[in-house]
Amino acid sequence: MNRKADGMFQRIATFLTLILVSVAGAQDRVVQLPVRTDGPKSLDPVQGSTVYDNKATVQMYETLLEVAYYDTTRFVPLLLEDLPERLDDGKRWRFTLRDDIFFIDDECFPGGEGRKMVTDDVFYSWKRLADLDNKLENWWLLRDTIEGLEANAQGTKFDYDADVAGLVKIDDRTFEVVLTQPVYRFLWVLTMFQTSIVPHEAVEHYGEDFSRNPVGSGPFVLDEWVPKSHMTFDRNPAYRPMFYPEAELWSEEDAALGLAEAAGTRLPIADRLEFTFYIEDQPLWLEFRQNKLGLIQVPSAYFPEAFSKRSKRLSREFRQEGITHAAVPLLDYIFRAFNMEDELVGGYTPEKKALRRAISLAVDWDEFNQDFYEGLCTVYDGVIPPALEGHPENGRDPRAPRGPDIQAAKAALVEAGYPDGQGLPPIRFYTSQGGNNDQQVEMLQRQLSRINVKLDPILVDFSQLIEQVNKRQAPMFSFAWSSDYPDGENNLALFYGPNASPGSNHYNYNNPEYDKLYESIVAMEPGEERTRIYNQMQEMLFEDIPAIGALARVRYYLIAPWLKNAKPNERYYGWYKMLDADDSKR
Repeated sequence: MNRKADGMFQRIATFLTLILVSVAGAQDRVVQLPVRTDGPKSLDPVQGSTVYDNKATVQMYETLLEVAYYDTTRFVPLLLEDLPERLDDGKRWRFTLRDDIFFIDDECFPGGEGRKMVTDDVFYSWKRLADLDNKLENWWLLRDTIEGLEANAQGTKFDYDADVAGLVKIDDRTFEVVLTQPVYRFLWVLTMFQTSIVPHEAVEHYGEDFSRNPVGSGPFVLDEWVPKSHMTFDRNPAYRPMFYPEAELWSEEDAALGLAEAAGTRLPIADRLEFTFYIEDQPLWLEFRQNKLGLIQVPSAYFPEAFSKRSKRLSREFRQEGITHAAVPLLDYIFRAFNMEDELVGGYTPEKKALRRAISLAVDWDEFNQDFYEGLCTVYDGVIPPALEGHPENGRDPRAPRGPDIQAAKAALVEAGYPDGQGLPPIRFYTSQGGNNDQQVEMLQRQLSRINVKLDPILVDFSQLIEQVNKRQAPMFSFAWSSDYPDGENNLALFYGPNASPGSNHYNYNNPEYDKLYESIVAMEPGEERTRIYNQMQEMLFEDIPAIGALARVRYYLIAPWLKNAKPNERYYGWYKMLDADDSKR
């Protein structure tokens, strides 16, 4: 059957399905969800970097693999017929696309009719990561990974038609990828939204406006996006047959919560997703309490209203209302950091290291945890979150300059050439506005005032914060990084020199010895030797101090009685296609 006929039959089937739904008199299932910031900055996968870009993008675009909803330690095929075939001890992988994947209808295609996804689309989408015109913000994901795939030099045009040795087309659905070396994380990278597959026609047709005109193959299509306000998505009527995970895949605990009841249901279940952006927590909380939102991350200020602080048990009032909850341990890295290229706080001389060490020793992370996180966070040394290899035992590493140690901090200031803070100008500190961040900044200022270090705080929208960091214009800054996949290598990559801003190395840390060790672990399987190197790399970070911290949150979610199939996680947001709304329980 030719491609056009194949697409015609799928559209006929979709049309008949819609007629049957209409005849049945079914009402639209609408799920309302919050975003705790000013929203995404781009809907172009290769230019997205934040969790908020992720939330929006994956509703419309898809990756070859996705994290399993029922078990986030695994991945499953999404655009593929099956998991890729491992060849040559992991140096080569063979992939086969499903035969029923279509991009949505859009004016960018001849006649406005969406076409089938093919191998060339995969190669084109990954090459976009290497195109300097796309800012190379996510090039770190594939850099030095695929044989022959290199970024274009400054001033040259990227040649999308040039052959790449490591991208081997067998036919329109089958291809192989040859790696520079077996890379343990490679398949996990293919679950990340930045590697989503896009059609070249849309990029070429919309040009600079492509980031606002998504043309994907995903379960939803964009209806409206009003920056800093809201965005809405409607069901993709041409979405291929995809189904809710089978009952036997769910754990007994999840099954007892009703998460297996929708097994076998065709996806997406909801007809419409409505996202509202909240910079402040009060309106977010009020709208949830008025039953206008399906679930929320519980803001710290409202935790005592919903839970017993001692037992963490949901209050009787909320239980009587039919509200349920989920506690989600995050692979979380909340930090304060420095731009290592900054004239004041950056640099690698003993004096510059001493200044950063003084600041680190003055910060009391336990006070932040108790006052702003209800003591629910894990305070830990280093950059590798709890539950991953390389995380220090009990979160403590004696090599780390963890505070509070005011006497040692003052001594470090003397080493830095600023005795008692004399001669040190205020340090510009960037963070996002909203939530309790203004109070957190006040606490940080108070803690640093003990050693006479002054901050000049600059609170901006989260998208502006990331822009300033990417442009290397924020001397000191703070936000949270959630690991993209369950391996400490992902966090250690944040300090790899070639990943400097606008890549994931927001600190612009540059240590050739560290880089050499990082390059050695990329191909290593988990084991004692790799963990030993992880520890060695963290020791370098303790010495140079490009960042201080850290905290890892246990995120508590409240789930409205009308929202079904909700199993929140914060590494993968394709699970919104699993959600359902029971309006009888609103």
